[in-house]
Amino acid sequence: MQHRFQNKVTTRQPKQPWLARLLLVSARDLDAAGILDPQLRDSYERCRVLNAQYGKTYYLATLLLPPNRRPYVHALYGFARYADEIVDDLSSTLTEQQKADELGRWGEAFLVDVKKGKSEDPIARAVVDTVLRWEIPLEHFEAFLHSMRMDLTVTEYQTFDDLYEYVYGSAAVIGLQMVPILEPLNDGAYEPAKDLGVAFQLANFIRDVNEDLDRGRVYLPLEELDRFGVSRADLEKRVLTDDIVAALKFQIQRVRDLEEASKPGIKLLAPWSQPCIDAARVLYCGIVNEVERNNYEIFTKRASVPMYRRLAVAGPAWAKAVAARPRV
Repeated sequence: MQHRFQNKVTTRQPKQPWLARLLLVSARDLDAAGILDPQLRDSYERCRVLNAQYGKTYYLATLLLPPNRRPYVHALYGFARYADEIVDDLSSTLTEQQKADELGRWGEAFLVDVKKGKSEDPIARAVVDTVLRWEIPLEHFEAFLHSMRMDLTVTEYQTFDDLYEYVYGSAAVIGLQMVPILEPLNDGAYEPAKDLGVAFQLANFIRDVNEDLDRGRVYLPLEELDRFGVSRADLEKRVLTDDIVAALKFQIQRVRDLEEASKPGIKLLAPWSQPCIDAARVLYCGIVNEVERNNYEIFTKRASVPMYRRLAVAGPAWAKAVAARPRV
């Protein structure tokens, strides 16, 4: 069964010249990675389009990697985005049970395809190839699918430990999936990668409180909110108070602590991959800086890192990345 989201993903030649140039870059990336099969190239291109359309900051950071690694990162993003779209597409007419059934079918088919070594699914084909090429443990994808299923039934978390079960699958394993592609110097890179993935996710939770309320969810642990005199009902009023600001400051500090803990792990990656991950760290964790610049107004403003800041980070990172690439 093909989810209607796949119909939004097109690899047709665009009319805009700059988009056409991006497609040429994509073709060169696929050539550099040795991905020559036409169907496989089409699948990787679909994943790249998903990354470009829905993960602009992530996509920008991916461009800092050598061309022969980018397609694999696009594939991992495509997997995560496709599963997330089944769960969170607000325009979907499916019931929660129907979403759960569709996610279950697609996820189970993917896991079977990995074991078979090939897939006919237009998105999963590239993901299966990536998993096999880089020997990424299947358990990371199982954990991700588990967290996506949680989104269909769990609407709040009492403690951070409760939340971490969700965050491990939705974010920590994304870091673990990435590490083999980034060529770690040793296994010490894995734990910090988890920390960075969790920091990214928690920063998003802080930014997206208002949107998550629209979906009937609260990702900030209720026990921690209660320490500051804040309840779920207070959040649902969507009025910023001093107590809510204090609770947000507590959550922001956790993001910064995790970000700090992740820094040594970046140094344990191949030199050519470090600028990419460091730029992603600055940009994603920088979301909480924007929340502060907005005076913690999470209900009427959506914090985002402005383009000039993204470019200010990406420019020097690009120079470092190019300088660190192995010469052929």
